Amino acid sequence: MADTPVTEMAPTCRVVRPGRSSNAKQQLVHAAGISADSVGAQGIHMQLVTIAPLARAKAHKHEGHETAIYMLAGKCGVWFGEELEQHLFVSAGEFFYIPANMPHVPYNPSESDVCVAVVARTDPRDEESVVLLEDLDLLFPDPVGAYRLPRAGLEASSER
Repeated sequence: MADTPVTEMAPTCRVVRPGRSSNAKQQLVHAAGISADSVGAQGIHMQLVTIAPLARAKAHKHEGHETAIYMLAGKCGVWFGEELEQHLFVSAGEFFYIPANMPHVPYNPSESDVCVAVVARTDPRDEESVVLLEDLDLLFPDPVGAYRLPRAGLEASSER
């Protein structure tokens, strides 16, 4: 059974340790947990995501897939919307929902603390639904500048 690919095994309950951390194409460090590759999942993917101090992801969306996040540590800022015109913060102990196809840029405003979150998505594959949005990335020319307004004159609508 050890040589049988996960996709050919009958579904069963499994314990999975986080996979080795790697850089996702949107420049987030993630450790895969539950996925099509690890357990043969058909409708969900779950991973740990870490954002280093003053780091940010590339602007992206998840085509056709919803995302649910639970923040374990730190405080993460998120620009979102068709033109990244909206903003909010997610703190440790809070949940965050991203609808399918919603452009977003998560970032860590802290100079010293990492952000760590559990991320679940309705896509069972690690990065299949990730679509990079290079035109929106131009709103943040400074890699650590995501905690500032992306364009002159744009006002952030922040819940906190």
